[in-house]
Amino acid sequence: MSIFKCKCIIFTDTIIHKIYEDEGEYNFIYQTPIILYSTIISSFINTIVRYLSLTETNIINIKKEKDIEKKNKIFHYIFIKLIIFFILISLFLLLFWLYLACFCGIYHNSQVHLIKDTLSSFGLSFLYPFILNLLPGILRIPSIKKKNKECLFIISKILQLI
Repeated sequence: MSIFKCKCIIFTDTIIHKIYEDEGEYNFIYQTPIILYSTIISSFINTIVRYLSLTETNIINIKKEKDIEKKNKIFHYIFIKLIIFFILISLFLLLFWLYLACFCGIYHNSQVHLIKDTLSSFGLSFLYPFILNLLPGILRIPSIKKKNKECLFIISKILQLI
């Protein structure tokens, strides 16, 4: 799912009014919470889409399974999962495209703000995975070197699950 589409949904009348009050000037401080919200919503939608589209664990289960009936059940599960995925993605794309086209048609002057906020959210969505993936490793190194730092190891394991 595109951040641009999630970003447009968060643009409300109060944000448009704030742009009007600021006389079209871009207020990054005011837009920061909105950028964070759109990043969180986009990550949530991305998690759902990844769950529906990724099937490698199911394929590994098929390779391990000896019973033909259980293999067929797993194939059926993958098939249903992918059908739901394609239906949801098509519906999301259609609805987001319609909403975005209507929004940009009505609010001509706020398109620049929408693009700036979208690029900020896009950059943030590239930045936070690095932080989330580096933090468990950074915490794990001192926990392994010092034997009595089990709490750091447990925290790194919890952060790894996120």
